[in-house]
Amino acid sequence: MPLTVHQFPCLEDNYGFLVRDQVSGLAACVDTPDAGAILRELDRLGWTLALILNTHWHADHAGGNAEVQAATGAQVVGPAEVTRIAALDRDVRGGDHVILGETRFEVIETGGHTLGHIAYYDAADGVAFVGDTLFALGCGRLFEGRPEQMWASLQRLAGLPDETRVYCAHEYTASNARFALSVDDDPRLAARAAEIFAARARGEPTVPTTIGLEKATNPFLRAPELAARIGAPREPAYEAFAAVRAAKDKFKG
Repeated sequence: MPLTVHQFPCLEDNYGFLVRDQVSGLAACVDTPDAGAILRELDRLGWTLALILNTHWHADHAGGNAEVQAATGAQVVGPAEVTRIAALDRDVRGGDHVILGETRFEVIETGGHTLGHIAYYDAADGVAFVGDTLFALGCGRLFEGRPEQMWASLQRLAGLPDETRVYCAHEYTASNARFALSVDDDPRLAARAAEIFAARARGEPTVPTTIGLEKATNPFLRAPELAARIGAPREPAYEAFAAVRAAKDKFKG
């Protein structure tokens, strides 16, 4: 496989991602949550950074752009909304693609958390970097978008092959699992939640996940099936999703 993914924790609960195309030796970082941590990891690995790939404009995703670019000369690529806090060299949207050496990233429109949120999908290696749209057992809050937009975005991601490895940007999984157990009694979820709690007790990450695992256990992707449990309509599907999202927003467990 031509792409190496290096994942590391930073800030309070973010993950940083450095990816390296093995053929060319060129690297990219997906978002810039912590410029200092990114530069330290690059130095330790000895990688040459060519690209900064932003998923959305929030400060814990694009706030380190200027410092990382100044230190590395990397080109900054992302949705136009990033210019709210940082400069872009190239703005991209759903349907575009980005090349890193021999690696091709498809840009997928995933608005909802923010209006212009995007994800990066490398089909050849079966990996997707989804920012704050899809989490392990969760999804991002709707700070800017509407439920129908977010539901459509989640369905685009759910349409990727089941074996696709999903790199989400935060370690929220234990909290997400507690909510999921409150709305879903599926044995597959109970088994997964037990594994998650054990992994976190050992200090292990729960990222990456896979599309197949999320389709089977994530309450936001299973919203129409769970609607009756929370007194919500099953159809249209985005209204079922909206009800599950609203329940999560109020959940205190």
